[in-house]
Amino acid sequence: MKKFAKLVLLFSVSFVIVMLTAASLRFLSLRVDWAKSLPQKSETTLTLMITAAHWALSLAMFSSILFSISYAFRRGYFASMAIVIVMVLSVLFTHGLFIFLNNWKIASAAAAPAQTVGLSPGDKGLLLSNSLNREETVVVLLKGTEDPMGPRVVAIPGQPLIFQEEAAVGSTLPPVPFGDDTPWFLKSLAIDLRLNSELLQQKYDEGFVSFSLYTGSLIFFLCALAYAIKFSAWPLANLFLGILAFRGVLTLETFLNSPEIQEIMGAFLKNMLPVSRVAPLIFLFFGVLLLLYSWLIYLSKRKYDDEY
Repeated sequence: MKKFAKLVLLFSVSFVIVMLTAASLRFLSLRVDWAKSLPQKSETTLTLMITAAHWALSLAMFSSILFSISYAFRRGYFASMAIVIVMVLSVLFTHGLFIFLNNWKIASAAAAPAQTVGLSPGDKGLLLSNSLNREETVVVLLKGTEDPMGPRVVAIPGQPLIFQEEAAVGSTLPPVPFGDDTPWFLKSLAIDLRLNSELLQQKYDEGFVSFSLYTGSLIFFLCALAYAIKFSAWPLANLFLGILAFRGVLTLETFLNSPEIQEIMGAFLKNMLPVSRVAPLIFLFFGVLLLLYSWLIYLSKRKYDDEY
């Protein structure tokens, strides 16, 4: 029992640390994204914090499952019991924090209306462009961020400068130029985590049953996948393989829930099954296959050891 108490503690600590660290970094990223968009939307610091926490919750769920099961295997825990404990903890933490964040969001919206956070990313003569390419159209805001839809000068390559008293109806502005050297694989990871967070929110809005079915099947699939990844005798190598596998699950989730795939599955099923239930069933199916594969490998090794 002492071993499993350590496992519970490890899961809890890793979940909290990843959640707080990722939420802090995501909050800073959202602040920069907010500052880059003109005209700036009405946002409160609390709203950005809740949005960042939702994003971090997805990352904390994935990472804590992988770290906990990897630790259990490295320490020689009874695998089936370790998986059950990690699954229960993942469901409790995910459901509990998700409900808390949604109630907090509702309470904060009712307590105070959204208002613009005081931040001015540029003064008069601010240059806006979609890229640093010299052949890109540049918009010069003559009054800066004080009046982003006011007078401007548009510089189109190869054409004379164009002066406009005000922006046309429905026109959009390029983002405020900020340096961004983030590698693409990190950007894609952040996008898939955001999509996962939005999908969980969508399932939560559909009802507690839909939310529980989706999160439960996803957690079951992740636990089974982490259990099956034992290709080498090196724990660190298995951990990196697990990270790649979990990254693949995020990609698979985005693929299955894309509008095009949802439409294809709906046409194929022809109302035999709700389309929203397809992805959870796929997660459950592959999770069961992975567990069967792992158990068969274990039984075959045990039989081999008994014979020799």
